[in-house]
Amino acid sequence: MLKFSNLALRRGPRLLFERVNHIVHAGQRWGVTGGNGTGKSSLFALILQHIDADEGEFSLSDAVVIAHVAQESPTTNQGAIEYVMDGDTELREIEQQLADANQLGDGNLEAELHGRLQHIGGYEARARAAKLMHGLGFKVSEDERAVSEFSGGWRMRLNLARALMCRSDLLLLDEPTNHLDLDAVIWLEAWLRGYAGTLLLISHDREFLDSVVDHIAHVEQQTITFYTGNYSVFEQLRAERLAHQQSSYQRQQREIAHIHSYVERFRAKATKARQAQSRLKALARMEMIAPAHINSPFHFEFRSPRVLPASLLRLDRVSTGYGEQEILTQIRCSLLPGDRVGLLGPNGAGKSTLIKLLAAQLAVMSGQRDDAKDLAIGYFEQHQLEQLDLEATPLLHMQRLDGRATEKELRNFLGGFGFQGDRVTELVAPLSGGEKARLVLAMVVWQQPNLLLLDEPTNHLDLEMRHALTVALQGYAGAVVLVSHDRHLLRTVCDELWLVDDGAVGVFDQDLDAYAQWLVQRRRDDVDEVMDATESDNSAVARKERKRVEAEQRKAVEPLRRREKSLEAKVNELTALLQELEMQLADAAIYDADRKQDLQELLRGQADTKQLLGQAEDDWMEVSSQLEGI
Repeated sequence: MLKFSNLALRRGPRLLFERVNHIVHAGQRWGVTGGNGTGKSSLFALILQHIDADEGEFSLSDAVVIAHVAQESPTTNQGAIEYVMDGDTELREIEQQLADANQLGDGNLEAELHGRLQHIGGYEARARAAKLMHGLGFKVSEDERAVSEFSGGWRMRLNLARALMCRSDLLLLDEPTNHLDLDAVIWLEAWLRGYAGTLLLISHDREFLDSVVDHIAHVEQQTITFYTGNYSVFEQLRAERLAHQQSSYQRQQREIAHIHSYVERFRAKATKARQAQSRLKALARMEMIAPAHINSPFHFEFRSPRVLPASLLRLDRVSTGYGEQEILTQIRCSLLPGDRVGLLGPNGAGKSTLIKLLAAQLAVMSGQRDDAKDLAIGYFEQHQLEQLDLEATPLLHMQRLDGRATEKELRNFLGGFGFQGDRVTELVAPLSGGEKARLVLAMVVWQQPNLLLLDEPTNHLDLEMRHALTVALQGYAGAVVLVSHDRHLLRTVCDELWLVDDGAVGVFDQDLDAYAQWLVQRRRDDVDEVMDATESDNSAVARKERKRVEAEQRKAVEPLRRREKSLEAKVNELTALLQELEMQLADAAIYDADRKQDLQELLRGQADTKQLLGQAEDDWMEVSSQLEGI
């Protein structure tokens, strides 16, 4: 489908990659990884014929329909659902031809066009568009809302829905999760697993990649290396190669020892709760993948807080909101040094509101807030990137924070965040989103907070920086409250999950996998509420009819519920098997030359299990969708 022959690509005078030779076959699902600025987006621009190769050739099969997410933010007054439906260009062409045929009174042509419309599923197109929008977090009431009324982030979601609406042969997605919350990420992941075309996905979310792709194209050191398997397999293979580089060995062992010690400390406190066990597995996996990131340019640690009170913050029956409108009520919680809290909840439920309350950026409307005398809050949120002084340098930003620090100290510190040499004295204005995010994070870390509040800190960060942040958080002595759509970060950092829903905040005593199932049930309940609202409760006839319908629904649902439970058990069984196979693949001994056959059998078993797991998950999602529909 896609063929690269001795390809080279440059950005101005800088070489991005060269001598690339590979064929991407139809139906394959590729994750495109590598640091920021290595040329991943430029590769997409080449495929879209926005730029030409500097050397070699690139060819694409004829008549391939390509879908990609437009980067510009639309400002049209067109209704949102109509805008999304425009993504199916063939649908719109047939609709226009139908209108023309109707105006001409050509009945034969109309009949033919109606047949074509039925063949492409045109009569279900509006429902398909609505499903895409609702999966990405839009409310039913927003279907007809003008595109121009949405914020920039929500317009980008509309662009994503529009790309998914296209019945494409090749789908290009460049960091599609950056503007999504965790709920939408989980939904998109399931949708992509069912996508029948060829997928090229740029992402810095390792769990998302693991679930969706079966090949990796890794861009580094001015070349592209191709791997068979998901991101975890790539990480293991790359780690094994790096482990044999003697110059990296001691550094690698120090990082493994650091992570291993944290795993052991946590194990001593762990209970049998699913969340604790899930975190132990995630931390243990960090130890396995650490060698793959030894060459990362990012290495930093959180400076010890100046003071660490026994209790940092306590809320007792607190309510908060905006203006006179309460968003969250009766919040009761406390934060102690060492606490690691991840916030979950549907879009718009109030996670960022809670973070702002903890950061003292929202007032307490009722109840009692008790702050420690020496509470020092470090707060990272996305809008801080926009508040950077564009005419200042990273070094000047740090000097404004701490006039007593020497330039050498600040340069060394910024070096751990990827600002090395002359980079510390370059203006902020031309920095990328990832570089600005790293600078804001550096500023937060330097201030030595004892309470760290992170609201989507990984947006714009590449995988290497995400790994460095994860490792740094393991050794942080203060408390952490985290909102993130990066499940790997949540699993490896948080030992407690709080659920924000229906104006309340409470402990979610299960793990992230259970949260995904909770979301499915939540959407099903929302549909039930809409159905109930459309019926009149004042009519005895209506009540009788509703009871009859509900009885029929229960009868129809029971077999589906049994199948859902059966498929859920199968998914759990296959997941456990896949984890066992990946543990075996993580063993360095399996890559010895005399165990080549064992390695091939494990890789085949992994591929077969992934295929079976993917099918089981698709079946489970299909049954869940049917239940939701009923």
